[in-house]
Amino acid sequence: MSALDDLESQSIYIFREAFNRLDNIAMLWSLGKDSNVMIWLARKAFFGHVPFPVVHVDTEKKFPEMYDFRDRYAAEWNLNFIRETCPPIEDMDPDLPPATRSAARKTAGLKAMLEKHQFSGVFAGIRRDEEGTRAKERVFSPRGQTGQWDFRDQPPEFWDQYKTDFPPETHVRIHPLLHWTEMDIWKYTHRENIPVIPLYFSQNGKRYRSLGDKDITNPVESTAATIPEILTELSTTKVAERSGRAMDHESEDSFERLRADGYM
Repeated sequence: MSALDDLESQSIYIFREAFNRLDNIAMLWSLGKDSNVMIWLARKAFFGHVPFPVVHVDTEKKFPEMYDFRDRYAAEWNLNFIRETCPPIEDMDPDLPPATRSAARKTAGLKAMLEKHQFSGVFAGIRRDEEGTRAKERVFSPRGQTGQWDFRDQPPEFWDQYKTDFPPETHVRIHPLLHWTEMDIWKYTHRENIPVIPLYFSQNGKRYRSLGDKDITNPVESTAATIPEILTELSTTKVAERSGRAMDHESEDSFERLRADGYM
Protein backbone atom coordinates (compact mmCIF):
# COMPACT_ATOMS: atom_id res chain seq x y z
CA MET A 1 0.00 0.00 0.00
CA SER A 2 1.10 3.56 -0.63
CA ALA A 3 1.31 6.02 2.26
CA LEU A 4 -1.93 7.65 1.11
CA ASP A 5 -3.67 4.28 0.92
CA ASP A 6 -2.55 3.57 4.47
CA LEU A 7 -3.88 6.91 5.72
CA GLU A 8 -7.16 6.42 3.87
CA SER A 9 -7.58 2.91 5.29
CA GLN A 10 -6.95 4.07 8.86
CA SER A 11 -9.43 6.96 8.57
CA ILE A 12 -12.10 4.73 7.06
CA TYR A 13 -11.60 2.30 9.96
CA ILE A 14 -12.09 5.19 12.43
CA PHE A 15 -15.33 6.23 10.70
CA ARG A 16 -16.73 2.71 10.77
CA GLU A 17 -15.63 2.08 14.35
CA ALA A 18 -17.29 5.30 15.56
CA PHE A 19 -20.47 4.60 13.61
CA ASN A 20 -20.62 1.10 15.08
CA ARG A 21 -19.83 2.08 18.68
CA LEU A 22 -21.53 5.46 19.18
CA ASP A 23 -25.17 6.47 18.84
CA ASN A 24 -26.46 9.74 17.42
CA ILE A 25 -23.30 11.09 15.84
CA ALA A 26 -22.72 13.90 13.34
CA MET A 27 -19.90 15.49 11.37
CA LEU A 28 -18.75 19.10 11.69
CA TRP A 29 -18.15 20.80 8.34
CA SER A 30 -15.95 23.89 8.42
CA LEU A 31 -15.95 24.02 4.57
CA GLY A 32 -12.12 23.98 4.43
CA LYS A 33 -9.73 21.54 2.77
CA ASP A 34 -9.52 19.19 5.76
CA SER A 35 -13.24 18.79 6.39
CA ASN A 36 -13.83 18.31 2.65
CA VAL A 37 -11.34 15.43 2.69
CA MET A 38 -13.16 14.13 5.77
CA ILE A 39 -16.49 14.09 3.92
CA TRP A 40 -14.83 12.37 0.97
CA LEU A 41 -13.46 9.66 3.27
CA ALA A 42 -16.84 9.21 4.97
CA ARG A 43 -18.47 8.70 1.58
CA LYS A 44 -15.86 6.04 0.81
CA ALA A 45 -16.36 4.40 4.20
CA PHE A 46 -20.11 4.06 3.64
CA PHE A 47 -20.18 3.32 -0.10
CA GLY A 48 -21.01 6.79 -1.40
CA HIS A 49 -23.42 7.87 1.34
CA VAL A 50 -22.74 9.79 4.56
CA PRO A 51 -25.11 8.09 7.05
CA PHE A 52 -25.14 10.85 9.68
CA PRO A 53 -25.89 14.59 9.66
CA VAL A 54 -23.25 17.04 8.45
CA VAL A 55 -23.36 20.26 10.46
CA HIS A 56 -22.04 23.73 9.65
CA VAL A 57 -21.87 25.95 12.73
CA ASP A 58 -22.07 29.21 10.81
CA THR A 59 -20.52 32.44 12.10
CA GLU A 60 -22.11 34.15 9.07
CA LYS A 61 -18.72 35.75 8.40
CA LYS A 62 -17.17 33.25 5.99
CA PHE A 63 -15.95 34.15 2.51
CA PRO A 64 -18.61 34.13 -0.23
CA GLU A 65 -16.67 31.41 -2.03
CA MET A 66 -17.05 29.17 1.02
CA TYR A 67 -20.82 29.57 1.10
CA ASP A 68 -21.04 28.90 -2.64
CA PHE A 69 -19.01 25.72 -2.13
CA ARG A 70 -21.18 24.61 0.80
CA ASP A 71 -24.46 25.09 -1.02
CA ARG A 72 -23.26 23.32 -4.15
CA TYR A 73 -21.70 20.26 -2.54
CA ALA A 74 -24.26 19.78 0.23
CA ALA A 75 -26.68 19.13 -2.62
CA GLU A 76 -24.28 17.33 -4.96
CA TRP A 77 -23.05 14.94 -2.26
CA ASN A 78 -26.61 14.42 -1.02
CA LEU A 79 -25.71 15.33 2.55
CA ASN A 80 -28.12 15.40 5.46
CA PHE A 81 -27.07 19.02 5.99
CA ILE A 82 -27.78 21.06 9.11
CA ARG A 83 -26.90 24.73 9.50
CA GLU A 84 -26.78 26.36 12.92
CA THR A 85 -25.66 29.90 13.70
CA CYS A 86 -23.44 31.47 16.37
CA PRO A 87 -24.36 34.08 18.98
CA PRO A 88 -23.23 37.72 18.54
CA ILE A 89 -19.77 38.81 19.62
CA GLU A 90 -21.32 41.01 22.31
CA ASP A 91 -22.20 37.81 24.18
CA MET A 92 -18.56 36.69 24.32
CA ASP A 93 -16.08 37.27 27.16
CA PRO A 94 -14.80 40.85 26.72
CA ASP A 95 -11.52 39.90 28.42
CA LEU A 96 -10.51 37.72 25.47
CA PRO A 97 -8.17 39.22 22.83
CA PRO A 98 -10.15 40.58 19.82
CA ALA A 99 -9.64 37.74 17.31
CA THR A 100 -10.00 35.07 20.00
CA ARG A 101 -13.21 36.73 21.15
CA SER A 102 -14.49 36.56 17.59
CA ALA A 103 -13.50 32.88 17.31
CA ALA A 104 -15.23 32.19 20.65
CA ARG A 105 -18.54 32.70 18.86
CA LYS A 106 -17.89 29.39 17.12
CA THR A 107 -17.38 27.62 20.44
CA ALA A 108 -20.61 29.06 21.81
CA GLY A 109 -22.45 28.15 18.62
CA LEU A 110 -21.10 24.61 18.78
CA LYS A 111 -22.26 24.23 22.39
CA ALA A 112 -25.73 25.48 21.49
CA MET A 113 -25.88 23.08 18.54
CA LEU A 114 -24.89 20.12 20.72
CA GLU A 115 -27.49 21.07 23.30
CA LYS A 116 -30.17 21.36 20.63
CA HIS A 117 -29.46 18.11 18.80
CA GLN A 118 -28.01 16.05 21.68
CA PHE A 119 -25.30 14.45 19.54
CA SER A 120 -23.26 12.02 21.63
CA GLY A 121 -20.29 12.41 19.31
CA VAL A 122 -19.11 14.53 16.40
CA PHE A 123 -16.42 14.03 13.80
CA ALA A 124 -14.02 16.97 13.46
CA GLY A 125 -11.29 17.45 10.86
CA ILE A 126 -8.37 18.56 13.02
CA ARG A 127 -4.77 17.38 12.54
CA ARG A 128 -1.95 17.10 15.08
CA ASP A 129 0.50 19.04 12.91
CA GLU A 130 -1.72 22.15 12.69
CA GLU A 131 -1.07 23.63 16.12
CA GLY A 132 0.69 22.66 19.35
CA THR A 133 -2.45 22.23 21.44
CA ARG A 134 -3.99 19.89 18.86
CA ALA A 135 -0.93 17.66 19.12
CA LYS A 136 -2.26 16.61 22.55
CA GLU A 137 -5.51 15.25 21.10
CA ARG A 138 -6.72 11.67 20.79
CA VAL A 139 -8.66 10.08 17.91
CA PHE A 140 -11.57 9.36 20.28
CA SER A 141 -11.51 12.35 22.61
CA PRO A 142 -13.94 12.33 25.58
CA ARG A 143 -15.41 15.68 26.62
CA GLY A 144 -17.79 17.08 29.16
CA GLN A 145 -21.44 17.23 28.13
CA THR A 146 -21.00 20.74 26.70
CA GLY A 147 -17.69 19.98 25.01
CA GLN A 148 -15.08 20.93 27.61
CA TRP A 149 -11.73 19.26 26.99
CA ASP A 150 -9.28 18.24 29.71
CA PHE A 151 -6.08 17.70 27.76
CA ARG A 152 -4.38 16.35 30.92
CA ASP A 153 -6.85 13.47 31.18
CA GLN A 154 -7.05 11.68 27.84
CA PRO A 155 -7.15 7.91 27.24
CA PRO A 156 -4.03 6.23 25.83
CA GLU A 157 -4.23 5.05 22.21
CA PHE A 158 -1.29 2.71 21.83
CA TRP A 159 -0.98 0.82 18.51
CA ASP A 160 -4.22 2.42 17.27
CA GLN A 161 -6.30 0.70 19.93
CA TYR A 162 -9.11 3.20 20.57
CA LYS A 163 -11.23 3.49 23.69
CA THR A 164 -14.87 3.66 22.55
CA ASP A 165 -16.74 2.67 25.72
CA PHE A 166 -17.42 5.85 27.68
CA PRO A 167 -19.64 6.56 30.69
CA PRO A 168 -23.17 7.87 30.03
CA GLU A 169 -23.39 11.61 29.30
CA THR A 170 -19.87 11.66 27.86
CA HIS A 171 -19.57 13.67 24.66
CA VAL A 172 -16.93 12.37 22.22
CA ARG A 173 -15.01 14.16 19.49
CA ILE A 174 -13.75 11.79 16.79
CA HIS A 175 -10.77 12.91 14.69
CA PRO A 176 -10.33 10.78 11.55
CA LEU A 177 -7.57 13.05 10.18
CA LEU A 178 -5.54 13.42 13.35
CA HIS A 179 -2.62 11.45 11.91
CA TRP A 180 -2.59 13.32 8.56
CA THR A 181 -0.36 16.28 7.64
CA GLU A 182 -1.03 19.31 5.47
CA MET A 183 1.03 17.67 2.72
CA ASP A 184 -1.03 14.49 3.03
CA ILE A 185 -4.27 16.48 2.66
CA TRP A 186 -3.10 18.12 -0.55
CA LYS A 187 -1.62 14.91 -2.00
CA TYR A 188 -4.87 13.07 -1.33
CA THR A 189 -6.98 15.94 -2.69
CA HIS A 190 -4.90 15.87 -5.87
CA ARG A 191 -5.05 12.08 -6.23
CA GLU A 192 -8.80 11.88 -5.61
CA ASN A 193 -9.64 15.07 -7.51
CA ILE A 194 -11.58 16.42 -4.51
CA PRO A 195 -13.22 19.82 -5.15
CA VAL A 196 -11.26 22.76 -3.73
CA ILE A 197 -12.32 26.28 -2.79
CA PRO A 198 -10.40 28.63 -5.15
CA LEU A 199 -9.16 30.81 -2.27
CA TYR A 200 -6.48 28.18 -1.61
CA PHE A 201 -4.81 29.02 -4.93
CA SER A 202 -2.65 32.07 -5.58
CA GLN A 203 -4.29 35.23 -6.86
CA ASN A 204 -2.17 38.36 -7.27
CA GLY A 205 0.71 36.75 -5.40
CA LYS A 206 -1.26 35.63 -2.33
CA ARG A 207 -3.31 32.64 -1.25
CA TYR A 208 -4.98 31.27 1.87
CA ARG A 209 -3.33 28.36 3.67
CA SER A 210 -6.15 28.07 6.19
CA LEU A 211 -9.72 29.39 5.89
CA GLY A 212 -11.77 30.92 8.68
CA ASP A 213 -13.85 34.07 9.14
CA LYS A 214 -12.96 36.68 6.55
CA ASP A 215 -12.33 39.41 9.15
CA ILE A 216 -9.74 37.40 11.13
CA THR A 217 -8.10 35.37 8.35
CA ASN A 218 -5.39 36.69 6.04
CA PRO A 219 -3.63 35.30 2.95
CA VAL A 220 0.08 34.49 2.80
CA GLU A 221 2.56 35.44 0.09
CA SER A 222 2.50 32.70 -2.52
CA THR A 223 2.62 32.04 -6.26
CA ALA A 224 1.22 28.50 -5.97
CA ALA A 225 -1.78 28.36 -8.31
CA THR A 226 -2.14 24.57 -8.62
CA ILE A 227 -1.98 21.65 -6.20
CA PRO A 228 1.43 20.46 -7.53
CA GLU A 229 2.73 23.99 -6.97
CA ILE A 230 1.27 24.01 -3.45
CA LEU A 231 3.06 20.72 -2.72
CA THR A 232 6.33 22.16 -3.99
CA GLU A 233 5.84 25.25 -1.84
CA LEU A 234 5.06 23.21 1.28
CA SER A 235 8.22 21.16 0.87
CA THR A 236 10.38 24.24 1.49
CA THR A 237 8.29 26.88 3.28
CA LYS A 238 8.97 27.94 6.87
CA VAL A 239 5.63 29.75 7.13
CA ALA A 240 3.20 28.10 9.55
CA GLU A 241 -0.09 26.85 8.15
CA ARG A 242 -2.15 29.00 10.54
CA SER A 243 0.03 32.09 10.16
CA GLY A 244 -2.90 33.85 8.49
CA ARG A 245 -5.19 33.26 11.49
CA ALA A 246 -5.21 36.41 13.63
CA MET A 247 -6.11 34.42 16.76
CA ASP A 248 -2.84 32.49 16.58
CA HIS A 249 -0.86 35.73 16.99
CA GLU A 250 -2.59 36.81 20.17
CA SER A 251 -1.80 35.80 23.76
CA GLU A 252 0.03 32.50 24.05
CA ASP A 253 -2.75 30.63 25.82
CA SER A 254 -5.77 32.04 23.94
CA PHE A 255 -6.07 29.05 21.59
CA GLU A 256 -5.68 26.56 24.44
CA ARG A 257 -8.34 28.41 26.47
CA LEU A 258 -10.79 28.09 23.59
CA ARG A 259 -9.87 24.44 22.95
CA ALA A 260 -10.42 23.59 26.61
CA ASP A 261 -13.83 25.23 26.37
CA GLY A 262 -14.82 23.19 23.34
CA TYR A 263 -13.34 24.97 20.29
CA MET A 264 -12.78 22.67 17.31
